[in-house]
Amino acid sequence: MLIEVVTLFPAMIREALQHGIVGRAQQRGLLTVGTEDPRAHTSDVHRTVDDRPYGGGPGMVMKPEPLAAAIAAAAARLPAGALRIALSAQGEPLGQGRVRELTGMSGLLLVAGRYEGIDERVLEAEVDLELSIGDYVLSGGELPALVLIDAIARLLPGALGDERSAVQESFSEGLLDWPHYTRPEEYAGRRVPAVLLSGDHAAIERWRLKQALGRTWLRRPALLAGMNLDAQRAALLQEFLREQESET
Repeated sequence: MLIEVVTLFPAMIREALQHGIVGRAQQRGLLTVGTEDPRAHTSDVHRTVDDRPYGGGPGMVMKPEPLAAAIAAAAARLPAGALRIALSAQGEPLGQGRVRELTGMSGLLLVAGRYEGIDERVLEAEVDLELSIGDYVLSGGELPALVLIDAIARLLPGALGDERSAVQESFSEGLLDWPHYTRPEEYAGRRVPAVLLSGDHAAIERWRLKQALGRTWLRRPALLAGMNLDAQRAALLQEFLREQESET
């Protein structure tokens, strides 16, 4: 998969992607990430990429000419029709479903804004989609771009040591993850649940699904509200709630 990031801080992107799963995905030839700096498309001695906003107000706005030129240069290295995404607080909230959809594409162009934002005319003319990683303000789009690249890299076949990890993670089925345990069996007076030591794989899978349903109900109930639970899952959730009530 090919990804190009338009950014004023290309080193920030390159250095962050050298590590972990994303780094291995690149080493294995599963993912290639390039960068394009709008400063390379300026014509003045100061390499100006921002200017004061029309209408007044604090901060600066990214100028359209160098940004649009950088987008064009990055797009030329991608397959024709590659989706162009701006990372923006005003964008669609990023979810696992959208990540899976983007993973199926051969190329993506990510635009990382800075300052107070990007000239709206660039967004209208050069960008297909705006994505947000949360309802908060960051200094720029580089960190959201890295988040998106990391989420995509995990789903590329061959990127993970065990392909089951991508299937069993949080949000793979719209649910939060179940609790995880490792050695020792007892720590700080708390024991690993007996079912996980039983060797009964069917019982373990049932317990994990019940915990995932219950944890989602406790922490992110809106996720469950949008699901149509089958009889098995509805029964497991009710069992979890009864256990919670008996414990309290």
